[in-house]
Formats: sequence, structure tokens, C-alpha cells
Amino acid sequence: QVQLVESGGGSVQPGGSLRLSCASSGGFFTPYRMGWYRQVPGKQRELVATISSLGSTNYADSVKGRFTISIDNAKYTVYLQMNSLSPEDTAVYYCNVNSYSNNYWGQGTQVTVSS
Repeated sequence: QVQLVESGGGSVQPGGSLRLSCASSGGFFTPYRMGWYRQVPGKQRELVATISSLGSTNYADSVKGRFTISIDNAKYTVYLQMNSLSPEDTAVYYCNVNSYSNNYWGQGTQVTVSS
């Protein structure tokens, strides 16, 4: 059973920074891709950023240049450094692991950007 535990969410003022972490229990095969998605009420969940176990990254246009995703394969942990946050980044952020078409999700962590 794959388990994902997110941490690092919270409230921050516009222009501030947060770092999200997602620790996994492992139990999936390489290659795999870990990443972050976000969702606001009434909207579909959207991709924020993903990274493969080989290090290739993918970012949503809205976060390019502001967010950085990284991975520690030894710990099955993925990080999301979020800088220059704006109110539009307010959402529940979900960690995801995709491995051989199997999708695993964390419980979500709230990020609120407000003055």
C-alpha cells in the first residue's frame, strides 16, 4: 500500500514563499514520476509540476520561474519550493505518484496566499 504524506502548507502573504514536502512509503517501481497538483473549489484539479525518478521536470506555465520541484529518490520524497506566491496560487495542493499507470494521491495540504 503506497502512502503519501504531505507537509509544508499554510498561509503566507503575497510575494512570500513556502516549501511543500511529500514523503512516500515507496512500494512502486522505477521509473516513476512524482508531482504536485492543485485544486480550488468548483474547478478541476490541475497540474503544477512533476519530476521523474530520472530528473526530468514539467511545469505549468503559470508557475514557471517561480516554483521549483525536486526529488530525493533515496527517500521517495518530492519537494516543491514556491516563491513569489500570489493569491491565484491559493488552493489545496495534492502530491501524486505515477508508476506504470498506477496513480497514488496524498490527502492534500492547503496553501493560502492572502494579505
